[in-house]
Amino acid sequence: MIMEVLQNKLQISKARQVLVSKGVSLVESPLRSLMRKLGLVRGVAMGDWVKSWDVLNTLNFLESNVKKNEPILDIGCYASEVIVALHKLGYSNLTGADLNPNLQKMPYKNDIHYEITDFMHTKFEDGSFRAITSISVIEHGFDGPSLLQEMARLLRPGGYFIASFDYWSEKIDTAGVKFFGMDWKIFSRNEVIDFVNKAANYGLFPNGEMNYVGYDKPIDCADKQYTFGWIVLKKLV
Repeated sequence: MIMEVLQNKLQISKARQVLVSKGVSLVESPLRSLMRKLGLVRGVAMGDWVKSWDVLNTLNFLESNVKKNEPILDIGCYASEVIVALHKLGYSNLTGADLNPNLQKMPYKNDIHYEITDFMHTKFEDGSFRAITSISVIEHGFDGPSLLQEMARLLRPGGYFIASFDYWSEKIDTAGVKFFGMDWKIFSRNEVIDFVNKAANYGLFPNGEMNYVGYDKPIDCADKQYTFGWIVLKKLV
């Protein structure tokens, strides 16, 4: 399956259990969260329980398709579990990109290269990465052509762009809602289809079945109810 849809909260809970069993869960306990609020804990609060399903999907795909020494880029990586989880799983060639000025406070900075940059306009060389991951990032300030052009430039032939995003099959209006100072998009089925069709112009193609069906709306944010989509595009040229 090259596109999947989160169906319910149970999938989130089960995914978190698997992440815990793999030793890569970074979501803080309630006690540690309280200590952070009291100023007793410093550093970056990592992870988000609701992202458990897409984080696990991404890790599973990479473990099945990308070798531990191959270069991987995580875009929008600040406070994301993926890049640190990959380090814990033994991946040794990791780069994280984000505009957040606190990026250098992320853990394992001696082992993971962190770059403060606009991930749609980076200075990385062409063909630098075997895989690029993006967990709930592309829906913020979405610019399809710039995103696809840069992902295609950065990926090696045969490389993967793996992304999760806010989704519901029918269009949900988010006009006027902003996060991080950027417009917010909940992708509809038609918008995903359009994105995938445009990706082909950049040599990026889905390589399998596309599932657009969601039966429940387990995510509630900014008075909007929706779910997550997860997709893999492969660079064929």
